[in-house]
Amino acid sequence: MAVAILLVGGFGTRLMPLTKNTPKPMLTVAGVPVTEHQIAMAKAAGITEIVLATSYLSEVFTPYFGDGSKWGIKIRYAVEKEPLGTGGAIRNAAQLLDSNESVVILNGDVMSSHNLEEQIRQHEALDADVTLHLTQVQDARAFGCVPTDSNGRVTAFLEKMENPVTNQINAGCYVFNPRVISTIPLNTVVSVERETFPELVASGAKVFGYVENAYWLDIGTPRALLKASVDIVQRSGDFLAMPGSTIDPTAVISGGSCIGANSTVGAGAVIQGSIVEADCVIGQDSVIIDSFVAAGAEVENGAKIASSFVMNGEILTIP
Repeated sequence: MAVAILLVGGFGTRLMPLTKNTPKPMLTVAGVPVTEHQIAMAKAAGITEIVLATSYLSEVFTPYFGDGSKWGIKIRYAVEKEPLGTGGAIRNAAQLLDSNESVVILNGDVMSSHNLEEQIRQHEALDADVTLHLTQVQDARAFGCVPTDSNGRVTAFLEKMENPVTNQINAGCYVFNPRVISTIPLNTVVSVERETFPELVASGAKVFGYVENAYWLDIGTPRALLKASVDIVQRSGDFLAMPGSTIDPTAVISGGSCIGANSTVGAGAVIQGSIVEADCVIGQDSVIIDSFVAAGAEVENGAKIASSFVMNGEILTIP
């Protein structure tokens, strides 16, 4: 069995303007916050305890997730007074885990459907120090590369390069032996990607890669977040309507759109490839394409909106 830390403390700079009032892990994908998808993934892998490592707008998480009982998982909260980087956040959150079990680190920027249970199993079978989920991409130039040897052992962490030596990249989900986390200094800004992992490899530590090319997406930009929602919705239909939503029979909703709980869509409205969060009012004959409508927003009758972020009284173009 393992426990988990979910890194949800980032500012979400790349997701502006969506994160103007909402931390990125609480933005919705297919009707529920990104964090809820990750909690469900952790639970499916047999994890029963998770710490949310928060910082920016930390007060938003507790009212929604509480103690985790609604999801059948124990949730605690570690709040950073100042951002500590990935390593510092992990070390800070680990203080709330009184366990010698493997520690899974989930990244709030990533949606993945890889087999986390198998990643944990391989980590423990090898008595590894760290096991990273690696995924293979067509063009690795935009990412740092993580080459492995014939036994799956990580041999280097390479920065972005024009001619990558491998198409394997760090997919952002790690399993740590707790003995490694204890070596990260407390209350210090540390990056596991730039400092901890390279240092472990250089010292001969047992750092392995778990390679699986399941669905994986970095949701750090507005367009990527929309894509994640569309991808999930389209697995089961052309659109998703959450409980309590009301959609006029003449409205046309398509392209993997999601209509949030208790939202209303008026007559003749057209919504395509978009996220409409909870408690929104979509006016009649309005057109919304490839856009994100924030919770509680109202869209006027006949409005034409494309590639935009909609709040009450404000419509901002998505870059």
